[in-house]
Amino acid sequence: MQLSRYKLRAEKSFTFFEFISEGPGGKIKKLVKFSETNLKGFYNLAFGDEDQQTGEINDMVISNNADSEKVLATVVASVYFFTTIYPESWVYATGSTKSRTRSYRMGIAKHLADIKKDYEMFGLSNSRCENFEPGTDYEAFLVKRKK
Repeated sequence: MQLSRYKLRAEKSFTFFEFISEGPGGKIKKLVKFSETNLKGFYNLAFGDEDQQTGEINDMVISNNADSEKVLATVVASVYFFTTIYPESWVYATGSTKSRTRSYRMGIAKHLADIKKDYEMFGLSNSRCENFEPGTDYEAFLVKRKK
């Protein structure tokens, strides 16, 4: 995908990334973290603004910085970097709210043809995992890099 995105900074493990969103709300530091779950090889993707007091990810804040597509393209770029280093890993992602999950679903659907060139893309609903289908309401998403 050749979408406009922000410059990412990664820690040497490529499991933690940061970038700066720029817009009407000013410069906002965004964080992306890949954490291994209790299932070996399965990673949770956490994303949000940096909490100014704790330095942790705040995934509930609404930035309204008028750059959501660029921000999401940057998060997708972090998935590409992460899965380049960890090609056998599965990445699990969901929104912190139903509306965010819906936004992610719409973004995936919009770029599904490009995503499928490099990834197997799945949707999770009612504890079931299936190939991602545009227009289907999913609770979460699972992606694995193709070999």
